[in-house]
Amino acid sequence: MNPERARRLRDEARGITRPHPLSAPLGLRKLREIRFCRLKSSQTSEAEALLSTLPGLEVNRGASPHVLVVAYEITDYTLEALERYLEDKGFHLDNSLYAKLVRALVYFSEATQRRNLAQPERLLKQSHEVYSKAWEHHAHGDHDDMPPELREYK
Repeated sequence: MNPERARRLRDEARGITRPHPLSAPLGLRKLREIRFCRLKSSQTSEAEALLSTLPGLEVNRGASPHVLVVAYEITDYTLEALERYLEDKGFHLDNSLYAKLVRALVYFSEATQRRNLAQPERLLKQSHEVYSKAWEHHAHGDHDDMPPELREYK
């Protein structure tokens, strides 16, 4: 039995659903974990009460006592903004290497998704025509400027 299977069986026995932080649902709805420093156990409940006041944000307890699971629309919130808000309020987040790596990856993917949502949608058929016309006017080796009647055929 591997550790992941053991965790899954333990969580099933406890009735806990524990999403992996990197396996968020596709689309605009995000489900993320906010991990707090293990030394201050009371801050999880305080953070839950604080985050519950934000509109459009669902907050639940995680699988361990120092984890909150938040669900939000990417157009309304980002994990980076939520964690900065908590840090500004005096909360201490988990700073283990694993937490930092997951946090950096989530920050990057959410920022990229928000940036892509702000871009106008490209119409692929029209963009193909634009590139085709540009290729026709481009000076390349497949084009002969001499009229066909002046070309000498052997």
